[in-house]
Amino acid sequence: MTTADRPWKIPESVLVVIHTPALDVLLIRRADAEDFWQSVTGSKDAADEPLMLTAAREVAEETGIQCGAGSPLAAGLVDWQLRNVYEIYPRWRARYAPGVTHNTEHLFGLCVPERLVPVLAPREHTEWKWLPYREAADACFSPSNAEAILLLPEFAR
Repeated sequence: MTTADRPWKIPESVLVVIHTPALDVLLIRRADAEDFWQSVTGSKDAADEPLMLTAAREVAEETGIQCGAGSPLAAGLVDWQLRNVYEIYPRWRARYAPGVTHNTEHLFGLCVPERLVPVLAPREHTEWKWLPYREAADACFSPSNAEAILLLPEFAR
């Protein structure tokens, strides 16, 4: 268990690129790293949690945007069937079990009809902005997040 008596984070996560049909992308700023702008990300809550559920849950938790099954935006949440395996940043490695150094991230897109105003989880994110996709990619701290955003024209057809 971690020092806060919580279970270790599962090293399998989602990255959800929230975008409009015009390819504007929502970025959110991390509360624990002010210079880190990113898309919605988050780990599975349980090893058997379906990735689509993880993606919808994380979007709701981090932005207040409801895109789970039965919601009007559910059809806009798309599994891109791509994944990244990357080394977990040392600053966040203590959240994982000893010896875990890599995470598998599954890429999703969420098309929303227009630039929505998110409701951020203040312990996780402090600010948001919508940018054209190339500018959003340039603003991301994570290379894998930037690469995912640059794939947007392929997946937003």
